[in-house]
Amino acid sequence: MRDRVPTRPVFVGDDRVGVVAIGGGIRGDHPLSKGLSAEALGMDPAPVSVQTMTAGYTHEIDKCVAEIHKLTAAGADIVRVAVPEKKDTEALKEILAQTTVPIVADVHFHFKRALEAVEAGVHKIRLNPGNINDRAQVEAVIDACKDKQIPIRVGVNEGSIIERKDKQARAKELGAFFSDQKHGYLLAIMIAKLEEYLDIFYERDFYDITISAKSMSAPIVIDAYTEISKRFAHPLHLGVTHAGPKETGAIRSIAALSSLMANGVGDTLRISYANDPIYEVEDGLELLYSMDLRERKGAELIACPTCGRIQVDLFTLTQEVHAKLEAEIELPIKVAVMGCVVNGPGEAEGADVAVFAGDRKGIIYVQGEKVATVGEEEILDRLLDECKAFQERVRSGEVKLGEKKVDIVPPDPEGELGSGWEKMAAQRMGHTALTIEGSDAGS
Repeated sequence: MRDRVPTRPVFVGDDRVGVVAIGGGIRGDHPLSKGLSAEALGMDPAPVSVQTMTAGYTHEIDKCVAEIHKLTAAGADIVRVAVPEKKDTEALKEILAQTTVPIVADVHFHFKRALEAVEAGVHKIRLNPGNINDRAQVEAVIDACKDKQIPIRVGVNEGSIIERKDKQARAKELGAFFSDQKHGYLLAIMIAKLEEYLDIFYERDFYDITISAKSMSAPIVIDAYTEISKRFAHPLHLGVTHAGPKETGAIRSIAALSSLMANGVGDTLRISYANDPIYEVEDGLELLYSMDLRERKGAELIACPTCGRIQVDLFTLTQEVHAKLEAEIELPIKVAVMGCVVNGPGEAEGADVAVFAGDRKGIIYVQGEKVATVGEEEILDRLLDECKAFQERVRSGEVKLGEKKVDIVPPDPEGELGSGWEKMAAQRMGHTALTIEGSDAGS
């Protein structure tokens, strides 16, 4: 993991909902340091923040507020709402009064929506150079945001870039520069468009800007943000646009975003799905947790994959454990669910609470100490009890998370190894047969 690329920080929010910092790291000798406070100049890059966007109509105030509350509870740092019509911006004041997270107004085709959103008190504006290209209109929005100290996100997404005649020469020049790259001409258009648009902001002495350059192609996203990060010291909003359903969109998004963040590029992100946006928040946070870019909240569950050695219904058990931990554990306890005693102990090193399956039974450890051996049907409840007890011991200061290295000598395997799908199916059939026999005996 490389250090984050330094950027001029922006601050989204207010005293009531809190302020989310995006980016950071530039010093006083940087050309974009103008106007920053001594505190802002000295700050390290802020933790990468997670954004999402409501799926309902903004003018349906009660539904919009309820959705924002749901996304906030899931962990969203910033929520964006669409304001395509005046009735949407008219709803903003009431929405802002009822929500507790910074709100971004998504403005596409009409600059007046941006002015109305600023007047309503929104915390950030998102503009698209391809859709609002009249200079006087852009300047009006910039001046309004500058007056209210509201940052602006400039999006040069692949699907909305429009080449302008007066920039053809510059695009051609950049195209030659990027000629060795597969997506060279598209990168040239993005860079030229940003240069043109940012010049307007700089001439208005406005620097509180974030940049996005999304595409549905992970390679294009990687190339675009990498090149933009070299040229513009503004925070970058990462994302893969129209990535598809969660099932495939997760892979497409993570392929791009993890590569960029591993190289220090990116200050805030949205994982976009054609699905309930709550999944965008959950998966965005998990990505940051997994890369040690955010401090985890709630339990961390690890589980072994299927193989020919599992001796319990591992898949069902893992899903049940995940649901219980999510509902009842608040501290970042590391919990391991392992399907056999062969590799399980070694793979669970560092876990605070762990279970290893034997022959239809589970052996439970807490920070390396064996605490119980229970039947398969008791594993879930006993494991959860141990997690809750351990959480209370951490809260009381009796123990610390990850304090002891798990050093477990695996017990001898019990019963027949090699369950897999067939053994689990046979096991379920066996339970069914026993139930039927029991019913016959009692009739």
